[in-house]
Amino acid sequence: MSTLQFSLAIAGLVIMAAVLVHGVWSSRKNFPKQASQALDGGVAAAPDKPSRSDSLERQEPEFDSSLEALKTLTLLEKKAGLDALIDVITPITVDAQVSGEAALAAMPATRRAGSKPFAVEGLSVETGEWELPTAGQRYSAFQAGVQLANRTGALNQIEYSEFVMKAQAFADAVTGEPEFPEMRDEVARARELDQFASDHDAQLSFTLRAASIAWSPGYVQQNAARLGFVAGAIPGRMVLPGAQAQAPILGLSFDSQAAMAEDPEQTALREVTLSLDVPQVARSEQPFARMCEAALALASSMDGIIMDDNGSRIRAEAMEVINADLEKLYDTLDARELSAGSLLGRRLFS
Repeated sequence: MSTLQFSLAIAGLVIMAAVLVHGVWSSRKNFPKQASQALDGGVAAAPDKPSRSDSLERQEPEFDSSLEALKTLTLLEKKAGLDALIDVITPITVDAQVSGEAALAAMPATRRAGSKPFAVEGLSVETGEWELPTAGQRYSAFQAGVQLANRTGALNQIEYSEFVMKAQAFADAVTGEPEFPEMRDEVARARELDQFASDHDAQLSFTLRAASIAWSPGYVQQNAARLGFVAGAIPGRMVLPGAQAQAPILGLSFDSQAAMAEDPEQTALREVTLSLDVPQVARSEQPFARMCEAALALASSMDGIIMDDNGSRIRAEAMEVINADLEKLYDTLDARELSAGSLLGRRLFS
C-alpha cells in the first residue's frame, strides 16, 4: 500500500470515528433525562441547582399523621348532613321507630337522581342527630335530599321528578309520609345557585415545557417527589397532599400513555401540567402561592419554561394579578358560606 493510500485510509477511519462520536453525542443529547440512581439501586435525589431565591427553598411537608387525618375526615364527612344551602330537603315522618336495617333495605339501588347526589338521613333515637342510616340504630324520622347544583349544571325538572320517585319509594318502604317542596321553586333555586357557581368557579393550570432536553417520566417523578408530590390514582398524575387530608392541594400530570409504556424511561416528555382546583382547596393552604413555588422550583431543577394556557411565558407580575383575583374570589365564597375547601364548597364544585 502506498503512502498516499495509507494516509487516505487513516483519514477515512478518522472521519468515520468522528461521525460515530457525533452520532452517539446527538443520541445522548436527544435522549430524555433520566432519574438518578443511588449506588444501592434506589432512587436518589437529583443534585440541586443553585436556588434563585430563598422563597424557592421549601421543606417537604410532614405526612406522618396524614393517615389519621384522613380517617378523621372520613368520619366527619359520613356524619355531615344535608344542608338547605345546596340541597332540596324533604322531611319524612313515621308513626313508629324504624330500625337501621329496615332503613338500609329501603334505600334505592343508586344514590343519584340524574347527575345529582341523592341521600337519606335518619334522626337517631340515641343521639338525637341526623345521620346516614346505620345497622343497629333506630330512627324516629327521616329526610331525603338531592343536591341543587354541581359542575354538571342545575337540578332540572326531570331530575327533581326522579328524586321524588326515589324519596316516595323509600317513604313507602318505611311506612312514612314525605312532604315535598314545590318543584318550580326548587328548580329556580337550583338555577340561581348554579349561576353563582359558574361565575365563581376557577381551575388554574401552568404548563412546564422543556427548554432543551426532554424528560423521562421517572425524571419528572423524582423532581416532583422532592417537592412533596406523591403518585396519584391515575397513571401520569401526581398530587401534593393537603395538611388536612382533604382534596389534594395541587395536581401534576403528564402523558398517561408515556407513564404506561412498556419501558417508560425510553419515552420523552416535553411538558407537564401543574393544576389547582381552587374551590376544592382551603384558603389556609395558600394553594396558589405553593403552585407558583412548585412551578419555579421545577423550572429551575428541570430546565423548563413556565407557560400559560395560551402558550405564552408567565411572568411574575401576571402571577400577582391572579393572586389578587383569587383573594376576591375567596372573599365571595366565604360570604356565601361556600368557602373553598369546605364540605359544602367541595360538594358544589364537583
